[in-house]
Amino acid sequence: MQCPSTFAAVFFRTETGREPVREWLKQLSKTERKIIGVDIMTVQFRWPLGMPLARNAGSGIQEIRSSLPNRIARTLFFEHAGELVLLHGFIKTTKKTPKQDRALALQPKNAYLKSSKA
Repeated sequence: MQCPSTFAAVFFRTETGREPVREWLKQLSKTERKIIGVDIMTVQFRWPLGMPLARNAGSGIQEIRSSLPNRIARTLFFEHAGELVLLHGFIKTTKKTPKQDRALALQPKNAYLKSSKA
């Protein structure tokens, strides 16, 4: 029986070296970071995966759905060449994922794909 492949989780890095998802995670409590980290690791080892942990957010972007003690977090990513590229993270404050958060993930996705072709 063949073991399923594991995807590497990588932080999208801007041209200036910033890693927005890593910066967002550092602002959270240790407990919240651990919950989100376990959720990311679960997706790494079990991808493709669906609800309740992961869901298609449109435009080739997926969201990891993390339930924190008093709020809900989303980590947006896309899969490319065996990697889960972490694009954007946020605390959810509305019922639906806001369009601006999807847009904030789409820009780095397009930049990543453009730079990987170069």
